[in-house]
Amino acid sequence: MPMEMGMSLNQKLQLKMRLAPQVIQSIQILQLPTLELQERINQEMLENPVLEQVEPGYEEAEPAEPAVHDERTTDDAEFDKLEEFQERLNDYSSQAPARPRKDTQDPKLEAMQNTAARSISLQEYLVGQLSLLELDQTTRRIAENIVYNLDDNGYLQYTLEEIVESMAPGTTVAEAERVLKVVQSLDPPGIGARDIRECLLLQLSDNSGDERQLERLLVTDHLDNLRMNRYPKIVRETERTLEEIRKAAELVCHLNPKPGAVFSTEQPHYVLPDVKIQEKNGAYEVIMCDDYIPRLKVSKRYLEVLRSSESSREEKQYIKQKLQAAKWMIDAIEQRRNTLRTIVEQLVKEQREFFEKGIRFLKPLRMGKIAKAAGVHLSTVSRAIADKYVETPRGLFEIRFFFAGRAELNHKGSQQSRESVQDLVRELVENEDKKAPSATSTSSTPSRTGVSIWRAAPSASTGAT
Repeated sequence: MPMEMGMSLNQKLQLKMRLAPQVIQSIQILQLPTLELQERINQEMLENPVLEQVEPGYEEAEPAEPAVHDERTTDDAEFDKLEEFQERLNDYSSQAPARPRKDTQDPKLEAMQNTAARSISLQEYLVGQLSLLELDQTTRRIAENIVYNLDDNGYLQYTLEEIVESMAPGTTVAEAERVLKVVQSLDPPGIGARDIRECLLLQLSDNSGDERQLERLLVTDHLDNLRMNRYPKIVRETERTLEEIRKAAELVCHLNPKPGAVFSTEQPHYVLPDVKIQEKNGAYEVIMCDDYIPRLKVSKRYLEVLRSSESSREEKQYIKQKLQAAKWMIDAIEQRRNTLRTIVEQLVKEQREFFEKGIRFLKPLRMGKIAKAAGVHLSTVSRAIADKYVETPRGLFEIRFFFAGRAELNHKGSQQSRESVQDLVRELVENEDKKAPSATSTSSTPSRTGVSIWRAAPSASTGAT
């Protein structure tokens, strides 16, 4: 029977689970740390004209009574819902502590004054030295080209042949080789090298002449042996004593293999705590750090435009969409605030001994336990604490720090966190007699936390250093 090809229309019943847009937005907002949330809010305010920022110290007046119309429109129900949302929004704003404005102090000027200046780059530092040398125009041009082809560690990224090809016609490799020596004479010593051997040799040449012959020999011919601590092999091949080799190796080890790293322009990673734990009369209070998060409200102007009978249908539809987006945004921020507060409050209950006595009393803790106590899903806890920090009486910690892993059981059946065991081992190492350390004298001594050293040491050895 011949096969026929054709098109047909069929119905199919299928169930699919899809997240609503507001749920997706809530998840995204929940994961954002303070600085990124601030950027997200600023971006949302640019895209949504209905959103406005509540100024610090500003007390919003009671909303005026809406004008009475003889003929009620079909949008009255929608408007009543928006008014109800506006009242809830005022409640949200009143929950956050007001930030009084200081008339005698400009916050923007203060922020600028407290911002660190940009550090000088390696290239700027070297070009500044070149300007002090009496160089002809061609030499200076080649030298600057070489300088801007150095990486962050101070090494030449490309061969001289490749660098010459990018210069003006007529420049030779021999000229570049001559100018490279000028660059290599600049500070810091070892700059402009093509590999680590040349970098170390430049630093040895900078020290003194014939006094460092053995050190230069080690770098030139025995650098790999030095790296692997093959001193007997070096002694045989150089016919020097072991004491001479050790002394020369010590000097080589103190040279800088990355002379340009000190001028790194990498920006520091700033951390703002999302939550603060404060001790008050023996109790620990959880305070949300909302100072850096703009407080939002819905613009009354657009509410009036929506209620006005003079507004067109298209205008009202546009405002409704923007008001709905504003509602989702504000609800997501408030939900993030409440979820994070609840999780940290449960953390304080579980890790109270840590706040009172220190890291030795940090307990093993799993996210599932906190999720159950807070009444949320495990994934919600994971998202809520991602990249977020908490300021405590014992310092600033990433919230994930309090979900400590479990160390091995000791002979008494108790459990300790890996961090507390590592702290215990660190204390024992620091307090032991450095001249006569004895493993047998402490191997069976129980600690104050109840963990035997012979059981705790293997668990902490991988992360105590």
